[in-house]
Amino acid sequence: MILNIVILIVIAIAATYSGYFLRKHIAEKKLKSAEAEAEHILEVAKKEILDKRREAELEAKDLLYRMRQDFERETKDRKQEIANLERRLTQKEENIDRRLDLMEKKEKEIDSRSGNLKKQEDGLKVKEGQLQALVAEEKERLQKISSLSAEEAKHILLSRLNEELSNEKAVFIRRQEEEARSAADKKAREIVSLAIQRCSAEHTVESTVSVVNLPNDEMKGRVIGREGRNIRALEMATGVDVIIDDTPEAVTLSGFDAVRREIARLSLEKLISDGRIHPGRIEEIVEKTKKEMDEKIREEGERAAFDTGVNGLHPEIIKLLGRLKYRTSYGQNALQHSKEVSYLLGVMASELGLDFKLGRRIGLLHDIGKAVDHQVEGTHAKLGAELAKKYNESVEVIGSIESHHEEAQPQSLYAVLAVAADAISAARPGARRETLETYIKRLDKLEAIANLFKGVEKSFAIQAGREIRVIVQPEKINDNEAVAMARDIRKKIEEGMEYPGQIKVTVIREMRAIEYAK
Repeated sequence: MILNIVILIVIAIAATYSGYFLRKHIAEKKLKSAEAEAEHILEVAKKEILDKRREAELEAKDLLYRMRQDFERETKDRKQEIANLERRLTQKEENIDRRLDLMEKKEKEIDSRSGNLKKQEDGLKVKEGQLQALVAEEKERLQKISSLSAEEAKHILLSRLNEELSNEKAVFIRRQEEEARSAADKKAREIVSLAIQRCSAEHTVESTVSVVNLPNDEMKGRVIGREGRNIRALEMATGVDVIIDDTPEAVTLSGFDAVRREIARLSLEKLISDGRIHPGRIEEIVEKTKKEMDEKIREEGERAAFDTGVNGLHPEIIKLLGRLKYRTSYGQNALQHSKEVSYLLGVMASELGLDFKLGRRIGLLHDIGKAVDHQVEGTHAKLGAELAKKYNESVEVIGSIESHHEEAQPQSLYAVLAVAADAISAARPGARRETLETYIKRLDKLEAIANLFKGVEKSFAIQAGREIRVIVQPEKINDNEAVAMARDIRKKIEEGMEYPGQIKVTVIREMRAIEYAK
């Protein structure tokens, strides 16, 4: 019995120790697992911290780069503004110098005229003294040799003197009229030349085509669409012809209405940028562009009124002015022409002592009828006068618009000045010219024609397209062939190109012998 108790006690003690060691082993294993998991969590946390730090550094660098770009852009814009201001200041200084020179010339002319008048007065005084002496001599002679009384002799003498003085007065009046007419002509030329010098207007020239650049030639297929549905939808929505030819990465828009052509150009650019090109999207974009175009036309009219300093215009007149930006006459932009006439007319009016602001108003509105002459029958002068009357412009403005092409008799001096300013702006050299795009195309075509001939090494269109110089390879072309080539190129140009004036064709054959001394 005691042995059993001892055995049980030993077993209990053994079980206790074995349980203790087992729990200790399990605890140590859990501790190690927890430590490993903690280390894994720390590694993950460190990696996330490094990733976030890298992202923060990249964001900071990107922000710094954008800030640097914004700063450089603002600096560039500021420099451009400063350069424009300096250019304007230089132009103002030049204008001031010109005015000072003109004032000095006028002062000299006034001094010379005053000197001439003084000399004439002195001459008249001398003649008056001589006449008085002659009268006295004649009186004494008549009293001596005649039996006439003093009263009768006086009457005869006075009649003779009146005849002489009448002749002298007629000669003097004729001379003064000629001098006044000459001075008036000279003054008019000075006023016109001063107005031209003080007028600075940029001219933009539009043609009947616009070119839209494509990102690649594959875009042409998307513009055409399946069986041509996209191009037909664009032509129907805008009213212009869409021409897709072999020209790389370009689509040509053709139409006489510049407003519709501009709407088509802007719509096509938006469609290309958006990438979604189908008939429904085309109609949506065109309608949206038309609304934007109306706002753009209004802004152009407001800018023109602001640039010329004309205030109080009716909103409809503002819109019509904006439409003139998309109207040309012989290659001259109608809105730029109206602004230039406004400047010229304002300067001439101020030089003649007339209302400067009214002159500018007449000049700006003189061609307002061109904004509607494609939709309404009648000359643009008559239409412009009707529009001015409709929107409550003054009598001077209406009359000047109506008569600026001499379709009606001028009723004021402003109307005469409007005719002169319109003629100066339209007729002066450089006012009406070709577009830069047409000019560049003509030069490229000129060089392409020359490059078609065998043996041509290089060709250069120079002198604004009035001359083409062709350099040939001397080992392939001899002198006689060079002469024949010049004639053939001339014929090819005459057959395949339209150009103003004449084009000089020069074929150059140059032989060079080169050696190197070593």
